[in-house]
Amino acid sequence: MPVSFRLFSRGFPLLISLCGLLGCSASAPSSRPSAQATLPSITLPPPATPVPPAESFPVMLGIDVLEAQGFAAIRGKTIALLTHPAGVNRQGVSTIDVLRRAPGVKLAALFGVEHGINGEFPASQNYNDYVDKRTGLKVYSLYDGKNGGHPSKAQLKGIDALVVDLQDIGSRSYTFAVRMKYAMEGCFENGVEVIVLDRPNPLGGLKVSGPLLDVKYMSGVGAFRVPYVHGLTIGELARMVKDELPPGGLAISAAARARGRLTVIPMKGWHRAMRWPETGLKFVGTSQLVQTYEATVGYAMVGLGCELSGFTHGIGKDFPFRGIAFKGPTVDVLEKEFNALNVAGVKYRKVMGTNSTTGKPEPGLYVDVVNWDEWDPTELSFRMMQLACRLNPPNPFARLSPNDLRRFNIHVGSEAWSTALVREGARINVNAFLKEWRERDQIYQQQTRKFWLYQ
Repeated sequence: MPVSFRLFSRGFPLLISLCGLLGCSASAPSSRPSAQATLPSITLPPPATPVPPAESFPVMLGIDVLEAQGFAAIRGKTIALLTHPAGVNRQGVSTIDVLRRAPGVKLAALFGVEHGINGEFPASQNYNDYVDKRTGLKVYSLYDGKNGGHPSKAQLKGIDALVVDLQDIGSRSYTFAVRMKYAMEGCFENGVEVIVLDRPNPLGGLKVSGPLLDVKYMSGVGAFRVPYVHGLTIGELARMVKDELPPGGLAISAAARARGRLTVIPMKGWHRAMRWPETGLKFVGTSQLVQTYEATVGYAMVGLGCELSGFTHGIGKDFPFRGIAFKGPTVDVLEKEFNALNVAGVKYRKVMGTNSTTGKPEPGLYVDVVNWDEWDPTELSFRMMQLACRLNPPNPFARLSPNDLRRFNIHVGSEAWSTALVREGARINVNAFLKEWRERDQIYQQQTRKFWLYQ
């Protein structure tokens, strides 16, 4: 018997009115998909004031649809919730609070990913189980290094369903979707249903970019066989991984696969050409350095290029994942070098940040996406790696320790690339790799259409 899958998506039409481009600064991409209409801007009031009516938002999140359906998927159940600070409804109310007041539902426990339920832990810091002071609920850590990140049988005792409300950002190395996969494995092994409340991919659902992940480098920062920019929502990722066999699918027994139950609550009003600004939703920071939509774009664009290369993402304290700095060359030299890369769809401008140590001004480059259609999200990162070999001779990647090289590989995902980069340095044929990845990514996108919930 295959893993069952149910969709709760009918019977609640969406009322749409004009909405704004929230959290979108002048640095946001200026070229827009032709299917999108230009929307006037609005400003959400602070939480202390009355929120606008739900009809003023074009997109209903999974949690909104669940509530509109009278919580039918969880009514009469004892549930746990896997979430973080960005797990909110379209009016900014925490999903924790929405489920606590849901009629006929008992929210018994919380599960936390990297950074914790309230975003109180820094990146990569393990933390133990604790009690959430605001709600009094037990928080079980899926980031404590125990149980391989899986919920245990004891933690799931008495739980009918684990609800997942996590905001992914569309890049493979962001750890939240990995924890969802691990949670699915633990739940299916213990006969607990998984209910995923779907949320937008901030980059939309049409862009895919970068190498597919080599199986040998699957890890806590990449557990899906997808390109670096994968083009799926978190609900679609759940559908995909439920359907696949290992190593890309769930690493569970045949019996667990047979009894496993996945329910996805799709959004209303979202379609694949939508980037975050078109949703009308306020972006809630997903981690300390990803506090804006612009940072999600930058994470995909320069994150890999700053991995052990000598480049830094951010200029001192400022412009995380959008500013670029490099010790040594002047900002004028850096600007000239980046312009010479001829990366389509982007431009660079000199900006001034603040040095994290001295507090003094620090120059760098800010990367603007000026043509979304021409932009290949990960291309700049791989050009930056090649450039690093010229700016920091001899080849900095050839000097990596075995541990650092593995760290590099589990983020980038392609041993073929790292082998060539170590061997050839600045002479590496970036164009050949990009061509191969783009061809494979097109095949991947066609193969994964069967998991799409939206057009």
